[in-house]
Amino acid sequence: MTNRATPVLHRDDPDKNPLTGHVKVTRQDWLTMAREVLVTEGVAEVKILILANRMGVSRSSFYWYFENRSDLLNALLAEWEDRNTAQIIAHCQMQAANITETICNFFRCFVDPTKFDRGLDFGVREWSRRDPTVRLRVDTADKTRLKAIIAMFVAHGYDKVDADARARIVYFMQLGYHALEVRETMEVRMSRLAPYLEAFSGRPPDQSAITDFLRFVEALGID
Repeated sequence: MTNRATPVLHRDDPDKNPLTGHVKVTRQDWLTMAREVLVTEGVAEVKILILANRMGVSRSSFYWYFENRSDLLNALLAEWEDRNTAQIIAHCQMQAANITETICNFFRCFVDPTKFDRGLDFGVREWSRRDPTVRLRVDTADKTRLKAIIAMFVAHGYDKVDADARARIVYFMQLGYHALEVRETMEVRMSRLAPYLEAFSGRPPDQSAITDFLRFVEALGID
């Protein structure tokens, strides 16, 4: 997995309102820490006592927010769906003048770390290898994401068969790119953008859309 920033709890975030009374952590803090452990150590280590120790609280506070560990894990899956799958759908549905722009919109949620959490995505996929119920949710998410990408191509004049094939190429390439943990600078990656776009779309890329996307990436300040 890629290096991840240390999760910031509510009590340590100067932008959040101070916690009151005997409350030391929030429900979201439990989810945040659970997500971090899932990504870095796997679902087997997502245990109430481990999370409590990392946050410096008693495990009894867990039960203010969750019924049991299964309840926490279900909430974690819901958060994954609400964040990652929803981001892909939203970016596929962004208005675009041409196919170059719409594919660049799709890529925006992958280059911006505040949008799509790739560590979480592969943490859930690793979990699904051992849990058939989670595997079903992953399969459902992939179908939902592909449906949105297919619609993205259809909206720009591709027939359904062609759109289906191109959607799979774009989506599985993106997942594979992260799974292989390709090591290259953003500058090198963006140098391949134009030929990538032509290969994905089968059409000459629109330079103005490329320029806008490169400005977006530059503003993120990612090396």
